[in-house]
Amino acid sequence: MPLILTEEQIMLQDAADGFLNERAPIAHLRRLRDSRDPDGVSRDLWRAFGEMGFSGVVIPEEDGGSGLGAVEAGVIAESLGRTLTPSPFMGSSVLAATVLKTAGSETQKQWLGRIAAGEAILSLAVDEGPKHAPAKIAARAERSGNGFKLNGAKGFVLDGHIADALIVAAQTDDGLTLFLIDPATPGVSVERTVMVDAHNAARVTLSEVQVDADAVIGAVGEGQGPLDAALTLGRACAASSLVGAGGQAFRITLDYLKTRKQFGRLIGEFQALQHRAAHLFTELELAKAATLAALQAIDAGRPDAEQAAGIAKAKAGRVAELAVQEAVQMHGGVGMTDEFDVGLFMKRVRVLNELLGDAHFHAERLARMQGF
Repeated sequence: MPLILTEEQIMLQDAADGFLNERAPIAHLRRLRDSRDPDGVSRDLWRAFGEMGFSGVVIPEEDGGSGLGAVEAGVIAESLGRTLTPSPFMGSSVLAATVLKTAGSETQKQWLGRIAAGEAILSLAVDEGPKHAPAKIAARAERSGNGFKLNGAKGFVLDGHIADALIVAAQTDDGLTLFLIDPATPGVSVERTVMVDAHNAARVTLSEVQVDADAVIGAVGEGQGPLDAALTLGRACAASSLVGAGGQAFRITLDYLKTRKQFGRLIGEFQALQHRAAHLFTELELAKAATLAALQAIDAGRPDAEQAAGIAKAKAGRVAELAVQEAVQMHGGVGMTDEFDVGLFMKRVRVLNELLGDAHFHAERLARMQGF
């Protein structure tokens, strides 16, 4: 399949870029950060996302969404990477929506329409340690009465502090199970963690949390499939955001090379910097191709989609890291000052690299898949 966007996908990209550049440029992130906004995101912007059809991009039309696919979700995620916009898109529209549309009951799927309209924020609670490790979930759900009692702790829960509902992965006697939980349920404690890039996550603690049987998403012990589907799409979309952030940092740097003078010459005239810029351009194109290939594999339902998403996440992460490092270095000392945006891109890339597994995680995982 050609590694290029279709005409309709390009139109979506133009619409997302235009919307975010107008409504949520980097100055939007700075305002939320500097004002110490208690939510860290704009609810009005999230509702506008719904009006534009962005928040329901992977949600079926019968559930109130746009009925599009992974490539379109990646297009929006890439635009968010370019503007550094804090948004519940990843947690709600990608991760939570994928779980609910894959395994949710009819009652649970009612959340999909609210997500698509930008009226609700949902968060997927998986990781428990300092690193992404979905195979090491220790949170437990024991049968209690007509339901379950949950205990455990989760970290890096995207926008968990403002979530209207939490999707929690926990172990049962029958295997991994997903639960849809109201954060106001007794025993649920949510603590906001403002990350270095001024985006938002939360720590969630579950202490003797009693839920009914209808809180189970899908069937007891059958949560691994829906979780894997969500993580696969999430990794590909995180790669898209990395491509967007790395590419924008590169564009800012090119503009700087064309205007900054040193020793009476534009620094972009120095061959050493030209070579580094050319190398970075080719690496960004490779990362973009790997990411689009992964998104297309997900849409096609190919058996290697999970591997492709991991490869894309690892490649995009390494390339975006190179892009922001080169951006800061080519800007000189001012690159690390808050006045220049390149430092903000470096912080965002660092967080995105950790989200859903860094390059080392995916390299090791791919090696294990191949039997090494």
